[in-house]
Amino acid sequence: MIRLCLLFLLMPGLAHAACRQALAMGLDVSGSVDAVEYRLQLDGLAIALNSGKVQDVLFIQPDAPVEVLVYEWSGPDDQTVIVPWTALASPLDLAQVTATLRNHQRTPAAPTTAVGSAMLAGFAFLEQRAACWKRTLDLSGDGPTNTGPRPQDIGDERTPTGVVVNGLVIGADDTRGGDERFADIKELSSYYSTYVLRGPDAFVEAALGFEDYAAAMERKLLRELASIAIGDAGTGEASDLGQTTLQ
Repeated sequence: MIRLCLLFLLMPGLAHAACRQALAMGLDVSGSVDAVEYRLQLDGLAIALNSGKVQDVLFIQPDAPVEVLVYEWSGPDDQTVIVPWTALASPLDLAQVTATLRNHQRTPAAPTTAVGSAMLAGFAFLEQRAACWKRTLDLSGDGPTNTGPRPQDIGDERTPTGVVVNGLVIGADDTRGGDERFADIKELSSYYSTYVLRGPDAFVEAALGFEDYAAAMERKLLRELASIAIGDAGTGEASDLGQTTLQ
């Protein structure tokens, strides 16, 4: 009987799969994001996750999948989970996440931009996945903090050990001149680089407007998912299979 129980537990798919990487993604839905931009952001994330190149990386090790959580944020007390922690072990898992993103409707929230609060919420979510071999917080935003704790005041003691924070900054997509638009995105990228990023190899990706969000998100995902854990699940050792270079 004991032998049969052991065989049952060791059968493929019955034991809980290892988690290769926990990726929490926070989307800025503050007052500067209108209804059209809101949909471009959620649909853009769905498009990026479903790109062929991203799927190749996501599904390369189904026995140790990437787990994702998506939440939207604005004011200090406004963080709403859109997609709870979900292991992406198969196209079916991804299809369920895609459907959730495309069907989600915006929830009422403060018009302000609390980047620090969004970071702390992301840290709390990632603490729920402490066993994952790698943990990453990815914050999308179109402006600096104007309320709540400032990112620069969130010290290392409040950042979970081993967590990397990357950023995807969204520049102006209005009709201003090209030089001014690029100056805006450069300033916001500098803000994120100086105050928001955490951990080794953290980086900022840039989207010049919400119309560019899907392409920028795909570049970001390819870069932060490039380190694929293929080592011993018990030790959490990982092997770097290369990194996409941003152009």
